[in-house]
Amino acid sequence: MPKKQKTLGSRIGYAITLIILFILLYFAYQYYQLNNFNDFVRSETNLYTSNFKRDKEIKYSDKRSYKIESPEYNDAMFYKTIKVQKNTPYKITCMIKTQNVVAETENSGIGAQIAVEGTTERSIAISGTQDWQEVELIFNSKDREEVNIGFRLGGYLGKATGEAWFSNFKIEEGTASNNSNWEFACFIFQTTDVTIDGKEIKLNVTQSDINDIRNTIDRFKDSCKELSQGKMTANVDVYQINTPITKLSYDNEFGYYVAPEDVELQIKDTISQNDYDHIFIVMRLRR
Repeated sequence: MPKKQKTLGSRIGYAITLIILFILLYFAYQYYQLNNFNDFVRSETNLYTSNFKRDKEIKYSDKRSYKIESPEYNDAMFYKTIKVQKNTPYKITCMIKTQNVVAETENSGIGAQIAVEGTTERSIAISGTQDWQEVELIFNSKDREEVNIGFRLGGYLGKATGEAWFSNFKIEEGTASNNSNWEFACFIFQTTDVTIDGKEIKLNVTQSDINDIRNTIDRFKDSCKELSQGKMTANVDVYQINTPITKLSYDNEFGYYVAPEDVELQIKDTISQNDYDHIFIVMRLRR
């Protein structure tokens, strides 16, 4: 074979090798992007049931979101170990989107949420199909020096099916407050309109009830000051909510009760605009 033909053949072979190499590198990069969890550990109760991936199609920002898909009931999460200072408050926030999330039981603590792995500490749990929304978890480290922060589809008390996307994680360290004046919010829901065991139950708080509640709050404020010998005072803002409560959570031991998820939509705006230490929910549960 002439030398010129050999050189041309070598160049063609080299070009083909480069093309194949670029193709392999491209697919390797795509696989890396799909499965790069940035030190997050994948965990699930029923192994090999849920799918974990980085999603480039459904995302809140420029970065790929973290997606958990559970075609069968499971408790699955991404979690990462973070260092914390003892006895320090922390706030974790992230954006969450859901698609057809269904809890295995009626427990409202099951769904897409932020959680401290291995504990009952959690944010509200989102179920159903919901667009992107910011969810936060506030917790105290107590005597811990590290915690596992998880982004979960399921819950400490049960499992879920569906799809959930998590994005824009953020952790903020707080400082202990020495303020001796505590801020409370009391939300009085005037109507309870729920369906239990197929039966519609509608109850209303009367004006007499509201007067009793306000008198109790006044006594509470006086008691805080007297019992602490002036070292603690309490301020209570009272809100009357006209939007009815339409859902109650259920616990096998305690029965029906109001969970944060049951009233979150009605009080979220008020809470976000104020800095309350504690929140009271008042409603009528029986005639």
